[in-house]
Amino acid sequence: MAKVLSYEDGIAAVYGGAILGGGGGGLLEEGLKLVEEIFAAGTPQLMDISELNHEDLVACVAMVGAPSAADQYISSEQLCWSYHSMNHYCDQRLKGIITNENGANTTINGWLQSVLLNVPVVDAPCNGRAHPTGIMGSLNLHEQPNYQSVQFYAGGKAHFAVQGFVEGTLHNTAKTARQASILAGGLVGVTRNPVTIDYLQKHGAPNAITMAIELGYGFLKGQTFEEKLAHVLQQLNGVHIVSGAVKKYSLTKENGFDVGKLAVGDYHLTFWNEYMTLSKEGQVQSKFPDLIMTFDIEKMIPVPSASIQEGMHVAVIHVDQANLKLSSTMQNEALLQEIDAIIQDVL
Repeated sequence: MAKVLSYEDGIAAVYGGAILGGGGGGLLEEGLKLVEEIFAAGTPQLMDISELNHEDLVACVAMVGAPSAADQYISSEQLCWSYHSMNHYCDQRLKGIITNENGANTTINGWLQSVLLNVPVVDAPCNGRAHPTGIMGSLNLHEQPNYQSVQFYAGGKAHFAVQGFVEGTLHNTAKTARQASILAGGLVGVTRNPVTIDYLQKHGAPNAITMAIELGYGFLKGQTFEEKLAHVLQQLNGVHIVSGAVKKYSLTKENGFDVGKLAVGDYHLTFWNEYMTLSKEGQVQSKFPDLIMTFDIEKMIPVPSASIQEGMHVAVIHVDQANLKLSSTMQNEALLQEIDAIIQDVL
């Protein structure tokens, strides 16, 4: 039986997702705005993965492109077309939708489709924390022999409107959907890569949405920043590393990613959208997929890497990866090795 989610669940999911975003996963204010849109349309449903059969199919829904683009537009009809087209492709076997990761925006990704389509969001994201590359959210499907990715996409209005279907390697289909987003004015809604519940159970992050909601409720019930942080650390079995003013902050945009570094006290952090490393005196003490996260002490909110400012007073926490709900991709050494090449350039 699917659980009907409340508006309060939505707010909690955004805050908890922002923390589990680990520096990425979208902006808090955008997530809160999306909650208003979702619950103005109706009430989404969340289903535990155990409620479904092993051979049932689910598909990932996502927004692809640049949400800040001036001409971006996606209608409810386009979101529904993407899902219905995929369901037709799958001989009407889709039993629900999943999101790709936890984050301020991404934890609630698919909730609007749940309302519009009357289908449940399955509580098993492709990953329980945010990650920089698309392949890290693809459930290690790229390692399946002869695997062919399938994506239906739609977006844009007037002369920008575009919709379509692509099948091929994960790399090529992702590249095609991103190119379509450019033609659509900046953004397309995508339904992609259907998998069985059995495969998702082994490679995804079951119960990660519930984890984000519970974490958000814990954070929000604190009256002071110290109480809020204490609730987070208790729920995640995390450690408060340091608090202080941000120094030596730098950010550059490279191939659509935010890459940079900052210092707080004696500690140095690097990020590739999400925080990648935490070091002291030149020694790396924590590395992705461990969760490293920053909080704006004055505003008492989680703050992602791209919103950090020089001089901002922040608290830095660390959570060991063993305490997170992670995809099998987070143990894929070939994918994790990509981090080193990126981070070496900013150290």
